[in-house]
Amino acid sequence: MESVFVVQHKHTLHGDYEDWKMIGVYRTLDRAKAAVDRVSVQPGFAKHPNIIDPEASGEDDGFYVSEHELDRDNWIEGFVTMNGDHECEE
Repeated sequence: MESVFVVQHKHTLHGDYEDWKMIGVYRTLDRAKAAVDRVSVQPGFAKHPNIIDPEASGEDDGFYVSEHELDRDNWIEGFVTMNGDHECEE
């Protein structure tokens, strides 16, 4: 299995709007963590510099590092857009 590591940063704004930033895609976990180290001292990122463990409870603003297998579909089902409590037609 060949895979890559995706680094993103999430910051929740007022009104629960989630602002996601794609940092990069790396060949190894060590390179992904090195990218977090480089970026986490920059303005904005420094307010939420931690790597988040989605399995743990607590803070959810910060860096997310996820491994993705190459040449594999990750989202295989359709989707529905919601407007409040109601489904919207596409």
